[in-house]
Amino acid sequence: MKLASLKFLPTALAASALALSFTAFAEDAGEPAAPAEITAADAKADPANWRQVDPENLFIFQTTKGRVLIEAFPAVAPKHYEQFAAIIRSGDFDGTGFHRVINDFMAQGGDIFALKGRDSGLPNLEGEFTFRRDPVEMPLEATIGPEDTAKFGYIKGFPIGTQASFFAEMSVDGMVESYIPHCKGMVSTARTEDPNSANAQFFLMRGQAEHLDRKYTAWGRVVVGEDVVKAIKHGPDSRDGHVDNPDILTSAKIAADLPEGERPEVWVERTDGPVFLAKMADKDDIDVCSLPSVPAVADK
Repeated sequence: MKLASLKFLPTALAASALALSFTAFAEDAGEPAAPAEITAADAKADPANWRQVDPENLFIFQTTKGRVLIEAFPAVAPKHYEQFAAIIRSGDFDGTGFHRVINDFMAQGGDIFALKGRDSGLPNLEGEFTFRRDPVEMPLEATIGPEDTAKFGYIKGFPIGTQASFFAEMSVDGMVESYIPHCKGMVSTARTEDPNSANAQFFLMRGQAEHLDRKYTAWGRVVVGEDVVKAIKHGPDSRDGHVDNPDILTSAKIAADLPEGERPEVWVERTDGPVFLAKMADKDDIDVCSLPSVPAVADK
């Protein structure tokens, strides 16, 4: 059965961008390129401030507008990670279109039925809108505001919304409820009005959409190619973003499946590193989506 169109509410936008300085967002709502002086070789040589993305979690989306590299976060939504990895490996995403794209909101793709006349063959997924987090075992690597009361922070470069950590002391399992907010650059899962109807369709965030938080399952982040996501052809408002002759996801692969010499290697700035923590030192009582995306560089 073809997935019904999603009914999104109007969205508030955030001026987030891929940059190596947290000063850019205050001056420019666009998307400047990362400064040329930071290269993959530089990142590789600085493990205190940069980490390499696990190739099992690195999804390579080649589109008619260019390449998008996505880091998945399996611990946040393990069932969604397994399903999307399986679909990528099946080849069913290859040739599918970005059929619904709303400017400054999101680009939706993965409609296998429209291309092949059949669905993925996999079961629908229960929503993984939030996850239980042990503040000791999985601490926020950088908090916005005091550590005990912070509502936002980062883990592995991902923005995180959360209950304050002190709630763990009062909860039965010693954990707090956390989630990935729908900031620009996040990757989330389309569904119908049934919260447990997600299957294969996904969307790439082109702006912030706070009203989707804890209602749709976010499981990944665009680490390279936010400019490509922004360039994907969008549809008219009168058609709720539905696109004629859409841009195509020509191929989707997982880096681990490619020969080592052919796979891109990506380094993400460590959100527990001294450089990032210094940039966060004066950030307090703000929405994490108002800050630029955590920088990343690829070697090829």
